[in-house]
Amino acid sequence: MSVTAARGFVASGVHCGIRRTRNDLALVRSTVRATGAGMFTVNRMLAAPVVVSKRHLELAQPQAVVVNSGNANAATGAQGERDAELTASTAAQLLGLAREDVLVLSTGVIGVPLPIDELLRGLAPAVEALSPAGGAAAAEAILTTDTCAKEALEHGEGFVVGGMAKGSGMIHPNLATMLAVVTTDYPLEPGEALEFLRPAVERSFNAISVDGECSTNDTVVLLANGSSTAGRDDSAFAEALDAVCSQLAAKIVADGEGVTVVAQIGVTGAASMDEAIAIARRIATSPLVKTALHGRDANWGRVLAAAGSAPFNGGYARLDPSLVTLDFDGVRVLELGAPSGVEPELAGDTVTIDLDLGLGGGSASYLTSDLSSDYVRINADYRS
Repeated sequence: MSVTAARGFVASGVHCGIRRTRNDLALVRSTVRATGAGMFTVNRMLAAPVVVSKRHLELAQPQAVVVNSGNANAATGAQGERDAELTASTAAQLLGLAREDVLVLSTGVIGVPLPIDELLRGLAPAVEALSPAGGAAAAEAILTTDTCAKEALEHGEGFVVGGMAKGSGMIHPNLATMLAVVTTDYPLEPGEALEFLRPAVERSFNAISVDGECSTNDTVVLLANGSSTAGRDDSAFAEALDAVCSQLAAKIVADGEGVTVVAQIGVTGAASMDEAIAIARRIATSPLVKTALHGRDANWGRVLAAAGSAPFNGGYARLDPSLVTLDFDGVRVLELGAPSGVEPELAGDTVTIDLDLGLGGGSASYLTSDLSSDYVRINADYRS
């Protein structure tokens, strides 16, 4: 019940008929007046629910979130936007809210019109099922190719931060094909939520990759209703929010399509922080690195090749081969540009790759996964 663990939040998950049998419609709302924020994909092929939710956030503070799975309502033209608005307005009427108080999230197949009649029929049962115990049902209802629900919870001094997410494929900033709803009873003033959400997302959801694909629907929503007994301790709240987002992001990578290995990539000693991020991202998304991970092969030359070809500012991030040091699972394979002659054994389901460029103080971390034949199979058969 993580998304409803904070005081004053209720949720539900029901079957509306977009998917054959699985629950496919989730609803989360605050029972007291809330404030909030959202962050969205930077893919220019924006899905209709992203367009509508961004519009609503410019007009009002979010009080409820409707999420459907099984259909992305992306590349659906003007009708898609009308369907997203109709979803929001219908939910708002049932909840006694204004249309702009409701955000709409969708995930699933792109380019297929949203079965709006089925979705609308499911809203009344979803409202009726709203409960403080409904978090788990909501977390299940938003899944697509995920193999498990993803929830996280952190307790602060007098307040709670909880969240749910979905994501398994098309995982890559900014953001990834993922949806996340995070709730808290910590007291925030209108306009403050984004100040906390943005850095938390940059350190978590924007620092993961499964397949390097940036989706059309990515959304992270934060709702805060101030129902806790906590006084203001913004650093404690930021820490709890970071922890929830990081836990959800890690669960997305671990549940990536066909994933058998999760790799933590650390880059230090870069000429700048932005260059460290570029290099970490390039390593994390390299198909050669990812396939080597799948084979449990510490083919560290692939890491170096990726690091040396990280796009940055119209060229490549700075790297001096004579200064580079590289560790695999704590085993030094390269020191100041010279191979150590030691080959680490990669036998587990987690790997650490630490690259020190020896140039400056820039650092970054990234969470990535291997690339397997199961990933190809899952996505080859996705619509069938």
